[in-house]
Amino acid sequence: MKKIIFTDKAPAPIGPYSQAILTGNTIYTSGQIPLTATGELINSDIEAETTQVMENLKAVLEAGGATFEHVVKTTIFISNMDDFGKINTVYGRYINEDTAPARETVQVARLPKDVNVEISMIAVL
Repeated sequence: MKKIIFTDKAPAPIGPYSQAILTGNTIYTSGQIPLTATGELINSDIEAETTQVMENLKAVLEAGGATFEHVVKTTIFISNMDDFGKINTVYGRYINEDTAPARETVQVARLPKDVNVEISMIAVL
């Protein structure tokens, strides 16, 4: 059985998908890009983009009853591997290094709305 997770504190889906799914005790978030809950695209710099993505993920996880401490896996898609250090610094402000989840970071050719970063997470309650 699956439960749809939705919060108005993160951007609404822009297609046929959910912000996140809870099945059993596991939350699977959809990838978040740097859109605000009101639909404003944040693209002034990679730090601001990453901060918005992490705030979106925080809101979605909270709507499912989780925090970043519950995250067991993160996937980060970036448009330029040269931004890895800056993204990692912002990510580290939200994730406790002592309990950090498994993670991969992949450079891709293009992301939705031509953003520079997209992140998804899996959390276990």
